[in-house]
Amino acid sequence: MSNLYLDKLDKELESRGLAFVRYADDFVVFAKSSKSAERVMKSVSSWIERKLFLRVSQTKTHIVPPSKSEFLGFGFWKNGNEWKCKPLNSRKSRLYDKLRAVTCRRKAAALPLSVTVTKVNEILRGWINYYAIGSMKLFLKETGEWLRHRIRVIMVKQWKKPKTIQKNLRWYCNVFGFTFSDEDLFKVANSRKGLYAQCNGNVINFILSPKVLETKLKGKGNKTVFPGLVNPLAYYLSKS
Repeated sequence: MSNLYLDKLDKELESRGLAFVRYADDFVVFAKSSKSAERVMKSVSSWIERKLFLRVSQTKTHIVPPSKSEFLGFGFWKNGNEWKCKPLNSRKSRLYDKLRAVTCRRKAAALPLSVTVTKVNEILRGWINYYAIGSMKLFLKETGEWLRHRIRVIMVKQWKKPKTIQKNLRWYCNVFGFTFSDEDLFKVANSRKGLYAQCNGNVINFILSPKVLETKLKGKGNKTVFPGLVNPLAYYLSKS
């Protein structure tokens, strides 16, 4: 309905030769100076209220430089002579909140790992697809490291007993060709450290590496037991 009703606004802005972007009922108009921006804001707001009988929100309508503007979850920054966009910090925090809730150790350990990873993948793909035009390599690199650590913790938490931990680590070694000794695996499985510290050690990090966690694993009857964890940075780069 917004696109239909505000089509007249698009035509009016075009007739004035203004540069603008609109999505539904949110729009940004660009001007060359603050004085020009003030003049445009007053005239356009007046036109909307007189011609379209709509009330312009005074709390959302303001004049800001591009570096401080926000639109549809994006912020903007200048790289040399080129302007680029990036996800707002508030949107990054929301992503972390969603992922943190799904990978909560206590809740996730009670569910099949495939369920948790599938949900995580859905969240990551949806978020990255939306913000794919933005600059965020470093953020997604750090997000991937943080997320993989949480998945490792969940896996070891589900394995529970030292014998099971050692057995499953040996299985991964056999499947992916790692050459850790039984003594190495025994030490890791029987560590007295907390789960987060235990899963941050070199052995578990090496065995449950990004490549291994990204691999889809199937069990009896060709049933998927592990869907493969999305690598945020790699997925983002594939969209760029």
